[in-house]
Amino acid sequence: MKTALTELVGCRHPIVQTGMGYVAGARLVTATCRAGGLGVIAAATMSVPEMTAAIREVKAATEAPFGVNIRADAADAAERAEVMIREGVRVASFALAPRRELIARLKDAGVVTIPSVGARRHAEKVAAWGADAVIVQGGEGGGHTGPLATTLLLPQVVDAVDIPVVAAGGFFDGRGLVAALAYGAAGVAMGTRFLLTSDSPVPDRVKRAYLDATETLVTTQVDGVPHRVLRTPFVDSLHRRARLVRAVRNGLRLREVSGLSLRALLGEARRMKASRDLTWAQVFQAAGTPVLLRAAMVDGRADLGVMASGQVVGVIGDLPSCAELIARIMTEAERTLKRLPPP
Repeated sequence: MKTALTELVGCRHPIVQTGMGYVAGARLVTATCRAGGLGVIAAATMSVPEMTAAIREVKAATEAPFGVNIRADAADAAERAEVMIREGVRVASFALAPRRELIARLKDAGVVTIPSVGARRHAEKVAAWGADAVIVQGGEGGGHTGPLATTLLLPQVVDAVDIPVVAAGGFFDGRGLVAALAYGAAGVAMGTRFLLTSDSPVPDRVKRAYLDATETLVTTQVDGVPHRVLRTPFVDSLHRRARLVRAVRNGLRLREVSGLSLRALLGEARRMKASRDLTWAQVFQAAGTPVLLRAAMVDGRADLGVMASGQVVGVIGDLPSCAELIARIMTEAERTLKRLPPP
């Protein structure tokens, strides 16, 4: 199936595996790319050396194109972009809108830039700055999310920009892919569905928690901004604790995990506060979020960690390989198209 997305990045199928922190490492990305999708390394939770090693591991395992996701507001974003350029990464993915200058630097080097957005005005901004495509996530999606459903947001963005649009939020099968294409999208991006594969590095006990889950919620108590996660006793407890005290404690735990000095941590906090217009409580919550994600996704502590999840978790009941998943989606998409009445 050829679309504007497959033509732009060179993948065989219009399916993107999103850059999920502590989940989308070399193993999952390689499996996705070998199956014909576009895998994206989640480098925002990696150091620069870890990111470089992951890129090289994927390159050694497959010749298929892949992407790397970084924080556009990170102090070392320019350095990470240079690594992507040097290593020949095909796609640069961003959770926040990258600066115009960063987009231009990547484009000049032949790297496709695909920011993720949650509002039409953000899509219009990055398109005007030269982004090659955009991923638009509706409120059904996991992690940081907005209030507007994909079925309302997607057509707005498709009508507003003249670059390929990839739909995210609520997708897990071939019917969803066909629906997205009907809206004018060039493909779909999925996070939770790829997290729940046999190729995902997430510990089995955490995968079981996802498979058993029946409810998600959107909370600001994780990092100060709306975040869709599995509803667990731990998440419920976040609403009962003193927010600033908890946020500072998590920020100090991040210092231990990351090896940052206290001065560096405070400097990062001040920069985040200035660039994202956050309160101090939100800043320290945001700084501590990787600690909560790592507890679940790496340490297997479903009882003490935060598990970002899209609403599709309620309809997922198996753990296929990435190859099985993508083949299933494409077969179902073809069957769905054949069932549609002729024009």
